[in-house]
Amino acid sequence: MKIKRFKFLFMVMFFVSLLSTTVPVFGQEQAGVFAKTHPQLGFILFIALATIGIVSLAVWLKSRQGRINQETKNYDAPVQEDKLDTYIKNMDSEQIDAFLKFKSSSRKSSGKPVGIIATLIMLLPASALLAQDPEPAKTANDLLGETGVIITIVLILIPVLVGLVLMVLKTSNVLRQLTNRRRLKEADRLAEILEDTEDPELIASLEKRRAALDFQLSKRELSGNLSPEDNRGLINIKSNAGLPVVEPKKKAVKRPKVDPKLSKMVLWYLGCATFWLLFGTTVGEYLGIKFVAPDADSLAWLSFGRLRPVHTNAVFWGWASLAMLGLANYVVPRVGNTRLASYKMGWCSLILINLTVILGSLCLMAGINNAGGEYREYIWPVMLPFAIALVLSLINFLNTVARRKTTEIYIANWYIIAAIIFTIVIALVAYLPWWQNGLGETIAQGYYMHQGVGMWFMLFTLGVVYYFLPQQLNKPIYSYSLGILAFWTQILFYTLIGTHHFIFSPIPWWLQTVAIVGSMGMAIPVIAGTTNFLMTFKGGWHKVSGSYTLPFFIVGIIFYFTGSMQGTAEAFRTTNLYWHFTDFTVAHSHLTMYGIICFFMWAGIYALVPRLTGKEPPQILVGAHFWLALIGLMFYTVPLMYGSTLKGILWMQGKPFIDGVVLMAPYWVWRAVGGSLMWLSHLFFAYNFYRMVVKRKEVNVASAAIKKLNPSLNQSL
Repeated sequence: MKIKRFKFLFMVMFFVSLLSTTVPVFGQEQAGVFAKTHPQLGFILFIALATIGIVSLAVWLKSRQGRINQETKNYDAPVQEDKLDTYIKNMDSEQIDAFLKFKSSSRKSSGKPVGIIATLIMLLPASALLAQDPEPAKTANDLLGETGVIITIVLILIPVLVGLVLMVLKTSNVLRQLTNRRRLKEADRLAEILEDTEDPELIASLEKRRAALDFQLSKRELSGNLSPEDNRGLINIKSNAGLPVVEPKKKAVKRPKVDPKLSKMVLWYLGCATFWLLFGTTVGEYLGIKFVAPDADSLAWLSFGRLRPVHTNAVFWGWASLAMLGLANYVVPRVGNTRLASYKMGWCSLILINLTVILGSLCLMAGINNAGGEYREYIWPVMLPFAIALVLSLINFLNTVARRKTTEIYIANWYIIAAIIFTIVIALVAYLPWWQNGLGETIAQGYYMHQGVGMWFMLFTLGVVYYFLPQQLNKPIYSYSLGILAFWTQILFYTLIGTHHFIFSPIPWWLQTVAIVGSMGMAIPVIAGTTNFLMTFKGGWHKVSGSYTLPFFIVGIIFYFTGSMQGTAEAFRTTNLYWHFTDFTVAHSHLTMYGIICFFMWAGIYALVPRLTGKEPPQILVGAHFWLALIGLMFYTVPLMYGSTLKGILWMQGKPFIDGVVLMAPYWVWRAVGGSLMWLSHLFFAYNFYRMVVKRKEVNVASAAIKKLNPSLNQSL
């Protein structure tokens, strides 16, 4: 029933998302004859959808109120004895052991039963939300097109929607409390039954069940207890198979022996990263809508030119950078079998990076920027805390590696530490003013822009993958040598390719040629890395269907190859004539930064956080996150690449610039639709992260009953 309900809600949200991105087209005078004859249709449909959403939430709250009333009545009803038998039969090994210890002891519990929750604050009836219906508009039709009227209605809808969301959260909390109260009452009754029972058959059956639950294989059933002998040299035993980066996996997610300080810090990194992902992509969602509804607002702070760098920098430095560093704070000491050198440095880096993104976003929205250099729009005083955070992280990781208890430095730490070193160099090149004159600034911009993507995000993320992919497959990386080959060739070729963004520009022709050759050379690390990852899957493909992390890794690997090879193809002079300065580069950047970096980060987060908290996300919502992100990315990139190719052909034919704008209009609608699906997937991800981190107390009837028998047994449960 829950799955059907989820599918229904998912279809409704998808339909609303689709309409919300396409409806603004009908409000534009340039959209066609239909828009001219119905200029307010888009706004009317928006109001209709908002009304449907409010009414739907109100109906849902009304049904929940009925459930609350039913739960309240159930609390006063007698406990069903057959449910208590079910609780007894479903006891786990620890509960059975605690109960048998109690029965074997001659001392009876003298403690008084724990009291039930005395009072509960009830919510107002959901029907009160429907007490006041908005009066129908009695003004002229043109009034709906006034900006002031639209803003007023939106401002009214915002607190209403926020209030409904709060009501939903509060209602769910009340239902959870009522359910726990009912379970506590059942636990009281179960405790009485267990305390008075002397049935030898029940005790014998529980002992038998405990033995069955505790049974484990010795893991030597096939090999026996004798050590292997190889008198004829038939067995190839490797004595130096590499670092043991993988622990034996179990079906249930158990919390490993991780320092609570490290766990807390890593979760804060990932939590802040999740916040910036929502913030940055919400801005991006609004920008996508503005492509088809450019007159959505007239505020300078919300103009496209100011919000676009807010979007890119928030997801670059806030989401991706914090997610990478958060995962690295776990990986670097883990593969060295040691502890992180300094938690204080880790916390300082977290604070400084968040400070950078906050100040940078405010400055960009206020019009304070670094003269338009792409991805370096933050002025240097704003970017300085980020640079200090990188230095602190580098010192921290180097000290951690120096204290390692392993002989080798695992390849993941090679990539992570090298990425930080290169990024410090990149930041110095980009912000020191000595060569920022004329064409020198153009060359520095090309170097910074591409190195920021390849030597910070890509190099760092690959290091994270080299740990988490083998860990999730429970097998070592296929080839250490391929990893080293990819590492050094990426350092060799990627540092040369920045100026392929300025083909046919006034910069030296030989420098453009070097960038093209370097772009061709990038095929070596990409093919080596892709081969290494795919061959690691060899013999483990059957695990994909039973894992919610491996599909994210597979998508990241696919886009790592296709997106990187696409970048090589774009570097040639012939393709530059068609694709450069079009939306093809926008599609390519999302194919790489989103398809590679984001999917790899999500895979690492889903792999790590349950190991730190012991709580897994709702798997169906992980699936919703995966498919919405993947389908949204396809809807976003494929139409843009196709339309941009046609636009480049128009330019080569000497057509007017405005013809290309008209041509791209339908493809921008697809961009908005795909962006909406991607943004919706981030909401699912944020909720999944919340479920993995926040502890929601639910009463276990059997455990609560045994605790009531003897409070001294509480520690054994």
